[in-house]
Amino acid sequence: IKPDINEDFRGEYVMTYNEDLYDRQMELPHIRFVEHDISTSSKGVLRGIHYSPNCWKLNQCLYGEIYYVVVNCDKESIGYGQWESFILSDKNRHQLLKHPRYGSAFLTLSDFVIFHYLQSEYYNKQTPNQETIKWDSLNIWWPTKTPILSQRDEQGFYGEIK
Repeated sequence: IKPDINEDFRGEYVMTYNEDLYDRQMELPHIRFVEHDISTSSKGVLRGIHYSPNCWKLNQCLYGEIYYVVVNCDKESIGYGQWESFILSDKNRHQLLKHPRYGSAFLTLSDFVIFHYLQSEYYNKQTPNQETIKWDSLNIWWPTKTPILSQRDEQGFYGEIK
């Protein structure tokens, strides 16, 4: 999704979400976003691959630049395990609407990143409703060989594509 960017001498204005506009433009079922989240990361941090089988996510990079990867986790799909990458940044303002049957991850390319996402499902840390696929278990090209990882992302807790 490439939102309109309105710039003038004061700066810029970007509408990051408009329910009616997105419903009509995307021709998707109505998606109700119940949680808005922000994460910050320093250069070299890799978050994911995370997969929530019932959760839509609208992702965007508010500050900095990330290498964003989407992975098909639908075991019924002929494209199962295939992936695609995108650059999301505060310069291009692109957004990515992630389907529930897809996992995602991102690698921070700039010194600092502010990442924002809307979710159609609440996250519960005590009983996680998402799986983590080990970041290097698929044939994904990453712009680094030594990312900074959480223990969960390094080990692939909760599940793994086989």
